[in-house]
Amino acid sequence: MSGDALVFYSSVDNAQAWRSALIAELPDLDVRIEPDVGNPADIRYALCWTPPAGFFARFPNLQLVVNLGAGVDSLMQRDDLVPVKFARLNDPGMEAMMASYVIFAVTRYARDIPAFERATRRGEWHYIHPRPLFEIKVGVLGLGELGAAAAKALAAMGYAVWGWSRSPKEIPGVTARTGREGLERVLAESDIVVCLVPLTPQTHHLLGAAELALMPRGAKLVNVSRGALVDEAALVEALRSGHLAEATLDVFETEPLPKEHPLWSLDNVLITPHVASITVPELAARDVAESIRRVRQGLPPLHEVDPRRGY
Repeated sequence: MSGDALVFYSSVDNAQAWRSALIAELPDLDVRIEPDVGNPADIRYALCWTPPAGFFARFPNLQLVVNLGAGVDSLMQRDDLVPVKFARLNDPGMEAMMASYVIFAVTRYARDIPAFERATRRGEWHYIHPRPLFEIKVGVLGLGELGAAAAKALAAMGYAVWGWSRSPKEIPGVTARTGREGLERVLAESDIVVCLVPLTPQTHHLLGAAELALMPRGAKLVNVSRGALVDEAALVEALRSGHLAEATLDVFETEPLPKEHPLWSLDNVLITPHVASITVPELAARDVAESIRRVRQGLPPLHEVDPRRGY
């Protein structure tokens, strides 16, 4: 309807699929896809993934911004947003995709697959006796919706799972810790560390040279949250020295990862292009529609973000 429209922007998502999914959930919603936004004054809601600088400044009546993903750090740093309600997406499809990626990355290391991949390239029959999963300690940093789902799935498979988060959490099969001491213990006790912490000013370079040095020699790192959580120069050094044996990285401080970046040259690094989890329109549109209904009634949206915390 005129005067109650949503603008959609994403350079990687299927805009028409999102339009269809949103209208199926909320038939009266006027969905406009950038750049065809019509009268900017009509826009009340925005569903976006990393829009360009100045994008939001055109919409004087904006009330709700929903981020097309779980991490909202890019929205917190903008100067083109008036005070609005922020929400992030969280849907079963996103959780399942993230858990599947984490299970793949952790199990690839638990079953020594990189060693077999290298042996295959050498044409060598290289036997390594498998370790039972309960002997393999996995630390999951960040126990929000995505982190909790991944930790729970790993525990259900039989891994020994530690978790770390800002606030105390109770997850079946997971030994959860908090605080600086808790972080140091999880790093020191884990064979494999999975990073799913939201990026905030407090977590920028959460894993620097000192933190990476706490991990046991030969440990592995999986980062599926944000690249800036890890000091990449310190990570490269830890991987080159052999202190860290392997890393699976889906996120980077600069994306796409520059061609000259030293991570490309390391054969103990698996690089994927920020694909660990994506939003599924048919599932996530339900949450977006419900958030819009709530905002229309003067209520907070689902999965509201606290700008002071950054998540």
